[in-house]
Amino acid sequence: MRINGKEYSRNDIDRRIGNINQIGNTVHYEFTDGRSKGVSAVEFNNGSGLRFTVLPDRGLDIVNCTYKGVNLVYQTPNGLAHPCFYEPQGLGWLRTFFGGLLTTCGLTYFGAPGKDGEEELGLHGRYSTLPASRVQDLSRWEDDRYILEIKGIVEESTLFGDKLRLIRSISTEIGRRSLTIHDTVENYGFRISPFNILYHINIGFPLLDESSELVLTSLKTEPYDEVSKNNLKDWNRFSLPVKDFKEQNFLHTMIGDDEGYTCAALVNRKLAGGLGLVIRSSIKSLPFISEWKQMGEGDYVLGIEPCNTKIENRALLRKHGRLPMLEPGDKREMIVEIGVLEGEKEIEDFSKKVKDTVSSNRG
Repeated sequence: MRINGKEYSRNDIDRRIGNINQIGNTVHYEFTDGRSKGVSAVEFNNGSGLRFTVLPDRGLDIVNCTYKGVNLVYQTPNGLAHPCFYEPQGLGWLRTFFGGLLTTCGLTYFGAPGKDGEEELGLHGRYSTLPASRVQDLSRWEDDRYILEIKGIVEESTLFGDKLRLIRSISTEIGRRSLTIHDTVENYGFRISPFNILYHINIGFPLLDESSELVLTSLKTEPYDEVSKNNLKDWNRFSLPVKDFKEQNFLHTMIGDDEGYTCAALVNRKLAGGLGLVIRSSIKSLPFISEWKQMGEGDYVLGIEPCNTKIENRALLRKHGRLPMLEPGDKREMIVEIGVLEGEKEIEDFSKKVKDTVSSNRG
């Protein structure tokens, strides 16, 4: 275990503390005010300066995230809302979207509202308004490491329809500057089912600012629309808030590193001596990153979104042959790691690794 730059064994730690909560813990509580009243939460503090809050009642998504007191994420004007306020029709999803470190979209559809056959689909799916069940806090010692972990099950199902089950683990360890989301999705029904998943990671001020840069292992970058096409050359650069800014969206076809992970980071060399948020995801199950660039006043956010296909209405994905499907009994495993880059050297080392990975794959 690494604390304040020094390595300690379990015995070293046990001799120095009366309770593990001195150096890191999970705290379980419930919100009591406004539209968030009744939402359960688990706050992680892993002793490295990294703190984040997991929401069992919102699919074990993650709302807050800070590092050494510096905010890393964007939070929408909605704040946190109880899932009972969810409006599935049209763009109603936007009324309960909190942003935060992670809002999961899916599991059977995402993208723009519209019909798929006779089924009317809203924006980005139902996942984030589904409560987890069988939630367990599995925090424990493993040799000289103390793991902080929460685990639960989220099911998206309907009578006579699709039946998908996601088992999610979110873990970190004391002294480490990162967390891991480990998901397994299974079709537990008896017919083939669509399977769309999007990890909507939302970065905000002060990490996002005019001095920020997006660095990632992208083999190909495609604009989603004309507005994005006209601004393609600036997909990785950002500005001060702009009045009436029209959002831009880009699809990055990703390259895996030697370990089979895509790499992306928003870095800000002028913040706190250099700070970045880095995202690694398993390329086998999440071969794309969709970038949501919104520089509007008050709506000032960058979405870095690992996903398993292009972000489109399900009918269009089906038409274009891009709709992932799960056979009965089939499973898919997704791993997303989110961590912090600190200091100019770590940022430069990461940027060089990305450059070398892209160059070697382009031959």
